Amino acid sequence: MLQPRYKRVLLKLSGEALAGEKGFGLDTNIVNNIAEQIKNISNIGVEVAIVVGGGNYWRGRSGEGMDRTTADYMGMMATVINALALQDALENSGVTTRVQSAIEMRQIAEPYIRRRAVRHLEKNRVVIFAAGTGNPYFSTDTTAALRAAEIEAEIILLAKKVDGVYSADPNLDKTATKFDELTYLEVLKKELKVMDSTATSLCMDNKIPIKVFGLNQPENIKKVICGEEIGTYIYS
Repeated sequence: MLQPRYKRVLLKLSGEALAGEKGFGLDTNIVNNIAEQIKNISNIGVEVAIVVGGGNYWRGRSGEGMDRTTADYMGMMATVINALALQDALENSGVTTRVQSAIEMRQIAEPYIRRRAVRHLEKNRVVIFAAGTGNPYFSTDTTAALRAAEIEAEIILLAKKVDGVYSADPNLDKTATKFDELTYLEVLKKELKVMDSTATSLCMDNKIPIKVFGLNQPENIKKVICGEEIGTYIYS
């Protein structure tokens, strides 16, 4: 049996990763594959919390000419759609799951309560945090850093469409080089688009390491959990 390196992790899923090649909405095959990977690591004793983005439907900055606060709240609603889809896929795989929303919507999700979230994790339930922090002007990257600190996660797993952190966008610049390791300060100084600066600083202040990796290969989540050297590792 594989031995996990971490006991409690926070998995950050971008909305774009859930859309796959479609670029918008949800790719059911990808969502089901992610649910199966999460099931596999849950079955070996890893406590899993998830923060999901909403960029496959809406980004706060998408609302050109719109009030920023309104646009950001619309983005938070998009994350709830993704959270419910992922919950459904997980429960169809036999994984007990709870969605906790930073904006109260009791008919479909629990309100976010830190102690309750930790208790769910201790009972081996997967917890999905939706609606960001509940506040405008904060990204889901910042939500991931905040929730990881609150639940005392050992690491943030940053699952993206690319397989790590590059010196430039590898889709646009063929000379871009991949980093195996970085410090938080290097990420900030080089202005690498890993997480926004608020999220990176929060991880640095709380000494929460980040592993950036691609979802393009099956079993990548389990590989990271079990210590395989893939992606980019960011630390203090």
